Amino acid sequence: MITLHERNGLPNFAAEDALPIVDAHHHLWDLGAGRYPWLQEEYHEEFFLGDYHSLRRDFLPEHFLAQTQKQRLIGTVHVEAERARDEQVAETLWLEQVNARYGFPNAIVAHAWFDREDSAEVLAAQAARPLVRGIRSKPLTSASPDVSIAGAPGTMQDPKWLEGFSLLARYNLSWDLRVPPWHLVEAAEVAAMFPHIQIALNHTGFAWDRSPEGMARWRKGLEALAMQPNVHIKLSEFGLKDSPWRVEENRVVVLAALEIFGPERCMFASNFPVAGLRASYDTIADGVAAMIAPLGRNVQEAVFAGNAQRFYRLETAHE
Repeated sequence: MITLHERNGLPNFAAEDALPIVDAHHHLWDLGAGRYPWLQEEYHEEFFLGDYHSLRRDFLPEHFLAQTQKQRLIGTVHVEAERARDEQVAETLWLEQVNARYGFPNAIVAHAWFDREDSAEVLAAQAARPLVRGIRSKPLTSASPDVSIAGAPGTMQDPKWLEGFSLLARYNLSWDLRVPPWHLVEAAEVAAMFPHIQIALNHTGFAWDRSPEGMARWRKGLEALAMQPNVHIKLSEFGLKDSPWRVEENRVVVLAALEIFGPERCMFASNFPVAGLRASYDTIADGVAAMIAPLGRNVQEAVFAGNAQRFYRLETAHE
């Protein structure tokens, strides 16, 4: 397989034995082509990685390729980037144009609400696009583990939300799941209700709280999800607010996820450019590769490429 850099006439500085990478979760945005309220309008002081002013500018394919030149990148999955919700399908159409020019992203996880009057219409429109493989739609969640909102409109217990969610099976679309760790057990209940819908847990379930109590809560959630064979996990976003990205501190998260889910259900993902607030692409990719190197080359290649190719049904560029 040729790399995305070679396809675009750019030098690739990856070592000859570098792992092939299918990045299972990244973002792109052109602030002149669409509205991204979180980047252009309101600013969220409570953002989970802290100050994100540096993200409030274009992040285009050229920027992504420039930051990944030392990696053997052969394909990517783009996950919706919070574009204005009246431009959900427009984001997908823009990404199709990016793919036509640059050869990536090779799959799209688009956005659609599950509990709105036009949910069925938007889901059908997204499903009709050839690169769309899944949907990311964030359910309503509580601000802390001490507060329960179970059953409220927009939550994972809301009958209307569940009805919309069930439509994913009609279109053979997966769900990218993104919730705080105190909602993971509830998400496992949804996964059990819909065993034919494939689910990808984003950002390793957000192991934000590294205290013994926090890690126990996170691990309990992962174990509940892993009991459902339709759930995979993305090894991504170990960044902590106001803290540097360290291999020694993040290794425990990665190895626990691998232990709980098994290497066959784990996918490397960068969450770039957001994760770039805490570390470079090379720091993250090389760090995760080193963490799992003792498991052998076959496991590394599955986690870094093969599992994502299978889950998202990717067709990546061949020589």
